[in-house]
Amino acid sequence: MVAAGDEVIVTKSGKCTHGLDRFFCSLYSKVVPGLGFLSLSLISVKRRVSYPIVIEQLEQAQTTPSPAQSETKPSGQGKSGRRKGSKNGNRRDVKLRPYLQFVQRHLNELLELLGPQMQLNPFVFDGAFGHNDAVQMVRQLGLHLISKLRHDAALYVRYQGPYSGRGPRKTSGAKVNYQAIPKDYLKATSTDKKHAIETKIYQMAVWHKKFADLLNVVVILKTNLKTNKVAQVVLFSSDVELSYELVIDYYRLRFQLEFNFRDAKQHWGLEDFMTVNETPVYNSANLAMFMVNVS
Repeated sequence: MVAAGDEVIVTKSGKCTHGLDRFFCSLYSKVVPGLGFLSLSLISVKRRVSYPIVIEQLEQAQTTPSPAQSETKPSGQGKSGRRKGSKNGNRRDVKLRPYLQFVQRHLNELLELLGPQMQLNPFVFDGAFGHNDAVQMVRQLGLHLISKLRHDAALYVRYQGPYSGRGPRKTSGAKVNYQAIPKDYLKATSTDKKHAIETKIYQMAVWHKKFADLLNVVVILKTNLKTNKVAQVVLFSSDVELSYELVIDYYRLRFQLEFNFRDAKQHWGLEDFMTVNETPVYNSANLAMFMVNVS
């Protein structure tokens, strides 16, 4: 079993529904008024089926940055560069934003519901968790994170040269060039002759300057043989021992949550409930996801 999480947006009108806010909805590719819910599920790797376990409503306090994080430096004042008096911080000791605290609290609730009988290791989330704070949040619970980085993320191979004899040892070497990755990292190649698409999969343990630890990165390069255009996807795991097949497979499994949301909206009223108060809204959403499991 793999634990996975995702958000679902339910469009709503009016002004009185508890938690009503504006959320980005991928179905409409824009921000819409509605309700947001965080869903945490268990996915059977063998059966390829997702079972929703926890669903909690998102509120504005969890989705907006704190005042300290939203502060911007006035234009034209002060010098560019490092702030005076700042010190190097420990990237493993991070202050979690309200949203990450919210996810961590309910992920911990999921682990407590499962108990020691069921051991989970990977937790899968989409590209919204492609940063160091999310990795540290998941690692604090004893899990490893599988997520996605930006397609142009600045990655650096491990430094293999000699020690200079002064200062700390150098860890990062040359920057990864996605269009010229060494063949030593190539794991698989395939060609779709019908659509003239060549796919190459690379796996490497690399550094990202904003992450505290080494990352297990899987790069998927797709080349259109007719136009020579290249598209790339950069997946990563905090577990450096995980094979590239499992990284890709577990991330693909996350899409099973979308089938839960589809069924809950089409058949069990997730998009149609008319309650407005906090407890009835919570009950309506959870009942819809419960019926997905029953069905």
